[in-house]
Amino acid sequence: MIVRTLADTTGTDRETVADTWTSRRLLLADDRMGFSLHDTVLHAGTSTAMWYRNHVEAVYCIAGAGRLEDHETGEVHRIEAGTVYALDQHDRHTLHADTDLRMVCVFNPPVTGDETHDDDGAYPAPSRPAPAPVPAV
Repeated sequence: MIVRTLADTTGTDRETVADTWTSRRLLLADDRMGFSLHDTVLHAGTSTAMWYRNHVEAVYCIAGAGRLEDHETGEVHRIEAGTVYALDQHDRHTLHADTDLRMVCVFNPPVTGDETHDDDGAYPAPSRPAPAPVPAV
């Protein structure tokens, strides 16, 4: 069993701070769950272009307001507490944070914890296969 609090990650190697966001990685590849789980805050007044070509991601907004722009279609979706979106097609997108946006993010394959966006807005492909989930006994 893994029990971890948000406070357990703050100020550790599980917290990644970038120009437009801060991510606390609650579960990582080494936790052997088959996915990673992040509590991420996108800072008010910022825009972050992303393209997870090596991962799929599901995002659940738990606080704040912003807009999600789909680069392929040009559609813009309102994001606010209670909204979920899934990047199931490795969608290129930009997230505009009108206020601080607090998001719960799930990545597959799981990230290792030290990733930041490259010039395309992607995390690198995993350098090693994710550990297999531990079977139940």
